Amino acid sequence: MRPVAVFDLDGTLLDTAPDLLRALNRTLDGEGLKPVRRSDVASLFGHGARALIGEGFRLGGQPLDAERLPELVERLIAFYAAEIAVETCPYPGLAGALDRLSRRGFGLAVCTNKREALSHAVLDGTGLSARFAAVVGGDSLPEQKPHPRPLLEAIARAGGAPGTAIMVGDSESDIAAARAAGVPVIAVDFGYGGQPAAELGADAVIGHYDELDQTIDMLLPR
Repeated sequence: MRPVAVFDLDGTLLDTAPDLLRALNRTLDGEGLKPVRRSDVASLFGHGARALIGEGFRLGGQPLDAERLPELVERLIAFYAAEIAVETCPYPGLAGALDRLSRRGFGLAVCTNKREALSHAVLDGTGLSARFAAVVGGDSLPEQKPHPRPLLEAIARAGGAPGTAIMVGDSESDIAAARAAGVPVIAVDFGYGGQPAAELGADAVIGHYDELDQTIDMLLPR
């Protein structure tokens, strides 16, 4: 079994916030609500469309009819899918880190709660798809993170096993999934987790992808 590095997507591999924010504000505008700023919803970009819409309505001072939420979610997703990689970009140092891991024989995978089709679309749009042997999205299985099954599935699809795998993420759900799967986990401190990375309970924290190789060597047995 080859070693596998599994990455969360939003806030870990890619800064997707600008395109998500534009889709949210188009959705809010259709409801007569004022646009929100990135700083208003910064901790919610990794929590899905429902959380973003709910906060947009709250900030706009308008009650949100729960029965309309599915319709609004689909509207936001449609706006987002139409312009999914306009301003989205990889975090600094990511390409080099992925290159180094591939040269070392690592399989690379994505495990995200984002819908699988959207995950493939944003990876395609940023030129990253070919780098990953597996992509497990939030609708790929009955379970989502923090359940361990999506992470274990991503590892297996990439040709690895939990004993030689590592997870990289930015949120409590990433750390919880890794813990439940028995996989060491690295937190990035530039993501959307909503709390300081040092407080997430990861095995290590990095602030730049230039630090990834050394951190993996520290955590994975040789």
